[in-house]
Amino acid sequence: LFFSAQEGILSFYHIRDLQYEIKICADISQPISSLIFSPDYTSLLLVTDQGTVYSYRPAHSGEAVKLLDTSSSCFLAADFLTPGNNYCVSVTISGEVQVWSLEDGTFLSKLNLGTEVQVT
Repeated sequence: LFFSAQEGILSFYHIRDLQYEIKICADISQPISSLIFSPDYTSLLLVTDQGTVYSYRPAHSGEAVKLLDTSSSCFLAADFLTPGNNYCVSVTISGEVQVWSLEDGTFLSKLNLGTEVQVT
C-alpha cells in the first residue's frame, strides 16, 4: 500500500497478516494531491497541487524524479497516456491538454480545448 500525507512524503506500508512495516520511499516537500500507477504498475506518478509531477519506480527504490513543473499554467491533473508507460498527459484550468515524455520530462504536444476545465 502506497500512501502520501500533506508533508509530501511517499510511504509504503508492507502488510502481512496482522503486522505491518512502514518504509519512506520519497520526500518531495510538496503536498501530494494524487498518486497514479502506470497500467503495468511499474511506475507511479506523484502529482502535487502546485503542478509538479514526479515519477517513482517502486522496483528501483530510488528517489522520485521531477518530470515536469506546470505551476505557471493553473494545473489540474495528470495521468499516464496509454498504451505503455512512455508518456503522460496533463490538463490546465484554461483547457490546455499537454503531452509529456516520461523519460526526461520533454514537452511534446498540446491541444487547446477552447473551454475551461473542472475536476469533478
